[in-house]
Formats: sequence, structure tokens, C-alpha cells
Amino acid sequence: MPRRYILWDHDGVLVDTERWYFVATRDVLEGVGVELSQETYLEYMARGQQCWDLCRDRGMTDEEVSRHRELRNSIYQEHLRTQPIEIDGVADVLSTLSSSFEMAVVTTARREDFELIHRSRDLLGFFRFVLTVEDYRRSKPHPDPYLAGLERFGAAPDQAVAIEDSARGLRSTLEAGLDCIVVRSPFTASQDFSGAWRMADSIRQVPEILAA
Repeated sequence: MPRRYILWDHDGVLVDTERWYFVATRDVLEGVGVELSQETYLEYMARGQQCWDLCRDRGMTDEEVSRHRELRNSIYQEHLRTQPIEIDGVADVLSTLSSSFEMAVVTTARREDFELIHRSRDLLGFFRFVLTVEDYRRSKPHPDPYLAGLERFGAAPDQAVAIEDSARGLRSTLEAGLDCIVVRSPFTASQDFSGAWRMADSIRQVPEILAA
């Protein structure tokens, strides 16, 4: 059955935001005496765990965690406003693929952050819909986000392909029965991408892969 649909991850694939989310989280944890390396962050991320468990292990209450999480969210949004997050070639690739595929975004981002990112960008017109973390029950690496995307399209897994950049996202696609193109990212380069259908060195290679 020919592929007709593309389900895009967002952070790390369409915008270079993942490292700023890490930086914001690291800096807040550092302020309460918890050291968070990028390696540890990526390990937690791949397993779908929260780094806030490091705080709970030190006796921080859920109320305190919630307060520090809100601080992290505020710092992250400031990074989104002030730091460079563009990925070269994204608009060109989306324009090329939009003539042959229906496309959507399936992200673990909060809708508030997603809308801030796209307030001054012109990418959303390429997508039929966007699913954020508020739109499904369990986040990646569970299959729920991509299953929700397939349901919204009314598509079978073999009619679609997912584009991801993290091991957590890849696992989500595989559990949903989707083939996945992983676009290599410096931030997640150390993760295990066994099971990926194809690997791409940049987003610019995606149209060529899909045309093969």
C-alpha cells in the first residue's frame, strides 16, 4: 500500500529546541543541588522517565517539584524567545513533500510552548493537524501519540511514515507499527536507533529517502 501520510516529530526535527529544554532543566536542578549531566538526561529521556525523580529521591515533595517545574518552563520559554532554534532546510523540505503527502505533527511538547515557537514562524500551513502532549493519555515512548495521529488521519500504519530524532520517539513509532526515518541530531547522537527504517544525516535527505 503506498504511503500517503507523514507524522513528524517536532523538537529536534523541525526546530532545534531539545538542547534548550535540557539547559533549562539542568539549571533549575542545579539551583537545588542536583547535578544533571546531558548523558543522564538522555538516559532518562530514552526510558520516558522524568529527571524530577532525582529531586524526589532527595526528599523533595510533589508540590516543590511542581514549583520548580514551572520555573523550568518559564526559563525554557525565555530560551525559545531569545535563542536560535532554526534548522536549515525545514521549510524547503515541507514544501516539497506537501505535494505528495498529507502531514501532521506529533509532539510531546506542551501546546503553550508549541504555540510560542510558531508564533513568528510560517510552517503550520503544511500540516493538517498538530497533536501535543495534552492530546493523548501516555507520552512517548508509549505508542499513544502516533496511534492518535493514525486515527486522526484514518490511516493504517503501512500507509504512513514517522520522522524522529530520539530513541524515545523511535520506540513510540515502532510500538505503533510505523516505519520511522531517524534524522541524526548532535544532541541525541549517542542514543540507540536500532529498529529505524532509515537514517538521515539531515532533514534535507528525507524527500530522497521517501522517493526511493
